[in-house]
Formats: sequence, structure tokens, C-alpha cells
Amino acid sequence: MTLDRAALGATLSRETGDPAFGDWLIDSRPHLFADVAVFLDTAQLVQMRHIIEAIEAVARHPAYEAAVLGWAPASAAPDFGPRGVFMGYDFHLGQNGPALIEINTNAGGAVLNAALARAQRSCCADAATPEMVDLNGFDAAVAEMFRKEWSRQRDSDFPETIAIVDDGPTAQYLYPEFLLMQRLLERHQHKVFIADPLELEYRNGELRRGGTRIDLVYNRLVDFSLEQPEHSALREAYLEGSVVVTPNPHIHALFADKRNLTFLSDPARLTEWGMDPALVRILSIAVPTTERVTPENVDRLWNNRKQLFFKPSAGYGSRAAYRGDKLTQSVWKAICQGDYVAQAYVAPSERLIQLDGEKQKRKADVRLYTYDGRMLLAAARLYQGQTTNMRTPGGGFAPVLLMTADGLSAVCSMCTPGSRMPDATPFLNSGTN
Repeated sequence: MTLDRAALGATLSRETGDPAFGDWLIDSRPHLFADVAVFLDTAQLVQMRHIIEAIEAVARHPAYEAAVLGWAPASAAPDFGPRGVFMGYDFHLGQNGPALIEINTNAGGAVLNAALARAQRSCCADAATPEMVDLNGFDAAVAEMFRKEWSRQRDSDFPETIAIVDDGPTAQYLYPEFLLMQRLLERHQHKVFIADPLELEYRNGELRRGGTRIDLVYNRLVDFSLEQPEHSALREAYLEGSVVVTPNPHIHALFADKRNLTFLSDPARLTEWGMDPALVRILSIAVPTTERVTPENVDRLWNNRKQLFFKPSAGYGSRAAYRGDKLTQSVWKAICQGDYVAQAYVAPSERLIQLDGEKQKRKADVRLYTYDGRMLLAAARLYQGQTTNMRTPGGGFAPVLLMTADGLSAVCSMCTPGSRMPDATPFLNSGTN
């Protein structure tokens, strides 16, 4: 066990300026943080980085962009320049190396995981040396990320007012992260609100909350296309370019629509589009084969369901996602009537924990937080059942520690935030796990 919960509580309280905040968060969400770390081989991390770089390159190719925008909503068409803060790439560690399970454009937990990383006990002699970790640079990297998003759409380089927007934000499970993010950005001289979209109004070319103009919206909504009526003010301001929104419908359409995995896992299609063969090779190994559920293939998919995982194309947070071997007839009927994809199932790795004096297993996945293809942070999630839920005893967010030839190195923030990893070609060619 590596987590010092007292240190975590003190860190959270210090970063919010509220002496009671740390204890409140830990007590109200007892399974948000795991007590253990998750260990990766250096080669696995290098592979993940190159998978991300390959996807980012493919996503900027005109043929791919035209294909995915072809099924995207109208609000996704405009590209105002932003690249999307806190992209999240989720991996399982399969027999052939890391397997990309999905991509998220409003991936939660990065700021919480930075605080978690600062509260780890050194579990091994070679862990957590200052040369390996620069968590002190994380806050500055986050603030710089938001300023870059602003400058991609505006001539100036500093948004004065930022709104963190979600439906009923105080009721959200990750609301504590909104508070941490608010304090972080305020420390970097921004005025920051946490707002429900119903509090926003658009008039005279400005998005406002009360009497205050909003320059940039950190978008945590799961209405990725901004189509719901209660989001109309934000949608109008966004489409008219009056406010910078990140992540936005265009970025979601390029990266996070689950239907996009059908292209990313199709070497023939990528080759036909003229993609670099090296990128095609990386993705052919890393992205499990995915196809849309259609009337033409439902019988075949049902017969092969035990080897598949089914996800709604616009899904998020593992909602309405199902392992094929757990399907009932009623759920299958709903899948056939919805817009779903079927992905080849890659079992998650497992982590042995001790809970109430007994050894138990928890499933694990790894999330890399990025901006514009560059690493910000890495974290793992431990869970039971079909999907992550942050409510599993002994589960929750966990820091990532790297295993190297010299032992263990703490890489909770992957060296310096924004750093690129070394060349992965030898590992990709060998197919080592």
C-alpha cells in the first residue's frame, strides 16, 4: 500500500484553501482513490505514447476527417482551432501489448490524480526520486494548456474569465475536481466560475453568467454536440465563435465517437486513404477490431458475442456498455435498436490488493491524459464488474509506477509534463508486453 491518506487530505485542503475539503472528499467518496499503485513496464508506456501519436496523426488526415465528420452532427463541422484540454486515452494491457479501449475528450480525474501522486509513500528504494518526477510543474502545464486553447482561436494569449460548465455541477461525482481546477486556474490569474449551462445567456455577441462575460468554457458536458435545449445559449455562442469552448463538438467528432474505432482498427481502409504504413502497423496491433452493429451483422455478432464488448457510439463513462458474455435478450434487443459498436474484447490486467485482511483481485486499466498529443499525466483505475465506476471497495484511481532495468521509477507525471517519450520502434517490432 503506497497511499498516505492523511497526506492526500492535507494536499487537497491546501490546494483549495479549505481546511475541511480533504476530509470531506475522502469521507464522501471513499472509493475514489485506491491505496495501491499500478506498475507498468517501460516498454508498455512507450508503446502507449506511440499509439497516441499515431492516432493524433491519423485524426489530422483529410480522408479520415471527412469520413468521421460524415456521421457527426452539424455542430461538429466548424473547426475553430482548439485541440481539446485533457484528452484521455484508455488502455487495457493485453497479450500483444497495450490495447486502446477508447478515447475521451472530457476525461475526468487529471487534477485529482496529480494530488494523488503527491501523496504516495515510497514503496521501493528506487521510487519517487526527484529526478524522475516533476509534479511541481503540473499546475503550470495545465494553465498553459488553457492559454494555448485560447490563443488558437483568439489573437490575445490570456482569457480573463473561464467557466467550468456541467449539468448540475454540484451533484456530479467529480465535483471536487471542479473545485480543484477552479483554484488552480485562479492561482494563474484567471477569474473562474463553476456553472450550470442554465445559468448562461447569450446576448449582444457575448456569453454571460449574470453580469460577467465568459471568454472560455471548460466543457464537462456529456451532450457532446450541444444539442439539448438547456445548452442552447452555449451552443449558439460556440457556433458563432463568440466563446472558446474546449473540448468542443469538433474535437469529440474527430476522436471520441466510438464509431471512429471502426476506421482506426481497419488497416485496409487506412492504407487506402494513404496513411503512413508505420502508423497503420501500430494501430493494427493496438486497436481491437471494431465494427458497427447493423441489421446485416446482428446474427453473426450475437453468435460471437462472448468475444465482444458492445458500446454506444456516443457513450461515456462506460454507461450502457456491455460485455457480450453477460448479455440478456432484452439488452441485446436494445443494442440492435440503438447505435452501437462491437469491439473485440481485450481482458483488463489485474492487480492484487489486500482488503479487510484478505487478498483480492481488481481489474485495472490505464489512462494517459494528453494535450495536443503530448503527455500530461498517467493514472490507473482499479475496479470490479464490467466497467470502471469509482465505487469499488479497494478500487479507484491509482498512480502509475514504471518498472525499468534499474528498478522502479515513479512516473505519476511522466517526467516533465508535456514531455515526449523515447523511440518505441524496437518494442513495437518485437510485440513484447
